[in-house]
Amino acid sequence: MIPGTLFVLQPLRRSGHEVIVVDGGSHDGTGGIAQPLSDQFIRSPRGRARQLNAGARIAKGDILLFLHADTLLPESADLLILDGLETSRRNWGHFDVRLSGRHPLLRAVEYLMNWRSRLTGIATGDQAIFVKKELFERVGGFPEIELMEDIALSKTLKRYGPALCLSQGVVTSSRRWERNGILRTIFLMWRLRLVYALGADPGRLAKLYGTLK
Repeated sequence: MIPGTLFVLQPLRRSGHEVIVVDGGSHDGTGGIAQPLSDQFIRSPRGRARQLNAGARIAKGDILLFLHADTLLPESADLLILDGLETSRRNWGHFDVRLSGRHPLLRAVEYLMNWRSRLTGIATGDQAIFVKKELFERVGGFPEIELMEDIALSKTLKRYGPALCLSQGVVTSSRRWERNGILRTIFLMWRLRLVYALGADPGRLAKLYGTLK
């Protein structure tokens, strides 16, 4: 998946934006693929929050965008972010999300994900969270927990103002949903969010989430 994600980012590199790939110890040749298609390729201890924070520490730009390897940005994403933040005077935000598959139930999943984010002000990593670097550093970055780091960061950022919600959707892989069953995945994801809100240990939740991979 990462080659497709990085190919989409090449116009942004040509416009002067920096692409950083952080590998958490993969053994599938990611480095050989990613290095010529990125400005920096680094390795960090495994764990999404740790990897995201490692990339943020070496980033030179004033705005950070955190992109999963199976997610594609829309065209002119940089202009959408820059213009949106300036016009709205907000400091962080996210995109709406579209799932790559064609199953009708996936359209309902998309709708619910986007509706939930706009209602609660909480974004997930699939939605390509972006934030001004100064604010990201002020709040201490992603909490280095095993799961729900995106939810935790969103809750913290909300204290400094609402998110900018961009309706132009990123496209993220629906493979997990289709492989494990769409309804089963919906129920498990909502269950994880609920028990996390009730104070469950993210480490235990990560083991349950691992059943979807």
